[in-house]
Amino acid sequence: MNKKLSVALFSIRMTVFIVFLLWSLDKFFRPDHAAAVFKTFYSLPNLALNLVYVVGALELMLCFLFLFGIAKKYSYGLVLLLHFISTISTFKQYLTPYVEIHLLFFTAFPMLAACLTLYLLRDYDTILVLNRKKTFEGDL
Repeated sequence: MNKKLSVALFSIRMTVFIVFLLWSLDKFFRPDHAAAVFKTFYSLPNLALNLVYVVGALELMLCFLFLFGIAKKYSYGLVLLLHFISTISTFKQYLTPYVEIHLLFFTAFPMLAACLTLYLLRDYDTILVLNRKKTFEGDL
């Protein structure tokens, strides 16, 4: 059971990592777009591009801590928190799912559930992890 569980958790971690990595890189490749996202969804108007780069760099560091399972309680927890904030900040789009591309915003919910699953089962996520914790069969 633990082998199957660790493979499942690894696949979730890799796919969440890919999404967060792309969001982080967007801040470097398209900083104007990232600033517009901050303005539209987080009520942070006129965010300086230098600050967008700083946020991107911090997100990249978090991405790699998350990828390699370093400080899981904190890295997985921050990924969960950031995605939760991202999910609730777009609540207006959930009210009009068939307008423009708003239906795509609903994909945030399964990813949020995936982030929560990883956080709750982080001790069983052991593949490609740099600081493994020993888990016990009876814990699950």
